[in-house]
Amino acid sequence: MCRSIKTLRTLDEPASDEEVRAAALQYVRKVSGYRKPSPANEHAFNHAVEEIALASSRLLQAVTATHPARRAS
Repeated sequence: MCRSIKTLRTLDEPASDEEVRAAALQYVRKVSGYRKPSPANEHAFNHAVEEIALASSRLLQAVTATHPARRAS
């Protein structure tokens, strides 16, 4: 699941807030089955993205980076 989400924890530089939020959005899209939720579900969808982004940021701050540096594309 979520194979398109790239690893954000690397040795070279911390993930940006935009990268963390993009990964959270991709995760919520996958789990919910919505690319864009209906107006009735939009609040819950956006709240989930923000909660997952926050939890991901806390995780990235708490763990030690062991993956090699990203390769320049």
